[in-house]
Amino acid sequence: MEAADLKERISNLTIWKKNGQRAPHKPLLLLIGLAEIQRNVMILPYELVREKMKALLMEFGPPRKSYHPEEPFVRLVSDGIWELSQPIDKNNFSEKQLIVNQVTGGFNAEVLELLLSDILLIQELAELLLNEHFPATVHQDILDEVGLDLSIRKKRARDPHFRDRILKAYEYSCAVCGFNVRLGNQLVAIDAAHIQWHQAGGPDTEENGIALCTLHHKLFDRGVFTITEERKMLVAEQAHGTSGFDEWLMRYHGKEVRFPIHPAYKPKDNFINWHVKEVFKGPARYHIL
Repeated sequence: MEAADLKERISNLTIWKKNGQRAPHKPLLLLIGLAEIQRNVMILPYELVREKMKALLMEFGPPRKSYHPEEPFVRLVSDGIWELSQPIDKNNFSEKQLIVNQVTGGFNAEVLELLLSDILLIQELAELLLNEHFPATVHQDILDEVGLDLSIRKKRARDPHFRDRILKAYEYSCAVCGFNVRLGNQLVAIDAAHIQWHQAGGPDTEENGIALCTLHHKLFDRGVFTITEERKMLVAEQAHGTSGFDEWLMRYHGKEVRFPIHPAYKPKDNFINWHVKEVFKGPARYHIL
């Protein structure tokens, strides 16, 4: 196997998809595996991986009633880059079985040989996984959680026309707080945020974009708040804090966000509903209608 072949397999992971729903299980497991290789750990016991995977799925995956780290641990074998210490029937297995049998997993011999011979390949694969499955605002958070060090990182190019169109639509101000500071003629700390992530099939159109300051952009992508079909900003019950919590979140809870300059640019309900289901760490805090 060549490095190009490995990158292609990583890019074409078999991931469950349905109506834009996110399933970041395999990408997160692979990031854990890459981080462990940096620490010279090649064999990953499922019993040790499961808690880290659950925590990552709860933090960076869509909100679900239950989380199943055993699924990617077994099913990643089908992608030709992962192996288990013993055969497991992917159509009939359980988490208990993996624990009782002390099943371990890790990259197969071909992949290991490539990764150990080219340390930069680890970084390239990590960038590939992050860019294809998560917005840039949460990349460093994920790296910190898995303990992966990317000392040489390339910034992903973004379509400048999307940013320009969204900022113009919202008159170059944050749709939540109105922040619009300039340094000379340059707008500072205002982003064009996708409502439905580009990595989840969200288009680069005005109806799927909203102008947010960098703080509210980060909070939006982490699911701390969402917006409703009526354009109201809602804060998650899980969110709390002291300094800044009231000023930057609760002050706007239940309030309408800025309306774009043209009705045609109003966020579409299907994109908003995707964010509510796939990103927002709801339910929302109580507010008086």
